[in-house]
Amino acid sequence: MEDTYYDEDDNLDDENLPEKPEREHRPRGHRVDQHLTVQEPAELMQFLISSLPHKNRNNIKSLLSNQQVKIDGRVYTQFNQPLRPGQTVTIAATRAPRTAQFRGLTILYEDQHLIVINKQSGILSMATEKQRDHTAYSILSSYVKQENPKNRIFIIHRLDRETSGVMMFARSERVQRLMQETWNETIRQRTYVALVEGVPSPEEGKIESYLRESKALIVYSSQNPENGQLAITNYKTVKEANGYALLELELETGRKNQIRVHMQDLKHPIAGDAKYGAKTDPIGRLGLHAEVLAFEHPITKAAMRFDAPIPKGFLAVLK
Repeated sequence: MEDTYYDEDDNLDDENLPEKPEREHRPRGHRVDQHLTVQEPAELMQFLISSLPHKNRNNIKSLLSNQQVKIDGRVYTQFNQPLRPGQTVTIAATRAPRTAQFRGLTILYEDQHLIVINKQSGILSMATEKQRDHTAYSILSSYVKQENPKNRIFIIHRLDRETSGVMMFARSERVQRLMQETWNETIRQRTYVALVEGVPSPEEGKIESYLRESKALIVYSSQNPENGQLAITNYKTVKEANGYALLELELETGRKNQIRVHMQDLKHPIAGDAKYGAKTDPIGRLGLHAEVLAFEHPITKAAMRFDAPIPKGFLAVLK
């Protein structure tokens, strides 16, 4: 199935951990999460300082770095994240659990069925003819074999080498098949963020076109239904400055290079994406990041959601 193999912009060359069950009997003095409602526009640090008068700036920075601050359920670590009235800011009582880190990726979650990671830019999802070592697949394969040499992992979807963010692997062929065969029903949310050149007008909208790939591995966009597969991308501008904009993107389909081609169609290519029309490279990498992946667990049927914070470089361009 197309959507499972190309999780947005895969080139063939290429948080949240579920909360622990609450104890039935809390000891006296047990700390609980705080939930604060935003009343007026503000930046996150300003809001936290005014809402938490018992904490100083360093205390608040620690909360952010320890991933204890969420906005509408998502972890944010940037002090200058803009807030809108009506949003809920949650201060977790305890720091997020430590996650396993490797050169190129961080394991956000694992059980006997799945492994979810935050992949860094610059690392391949899986091997190619040119590069077989130090891919996300090879790192995780070595990791699971430490427990048992017979353990294996199976790729469910892929991200392009220069795209960072959340992706997942199966720990059995059965789970891989279940996820791929029910992808559209199982996946609840796929949110990307993109740093693009210029500011789109209108600032939010939907892009629909038909995509096809040439023999030169370039994806072309067309309005002719007979000239490719339907691709749908929803975008919203969340911040703009210095000739760039940060877009939040929700995918209705998952075609190869979909976001990259659609941003080119929008006349606002992704920063650093010379292949699809970018003229600048302010962060030394493709400005595309898979921020949120939410889905129904294929075995337990539990609702799962994982966030990978927006890379600091994206936000630095917008200061």
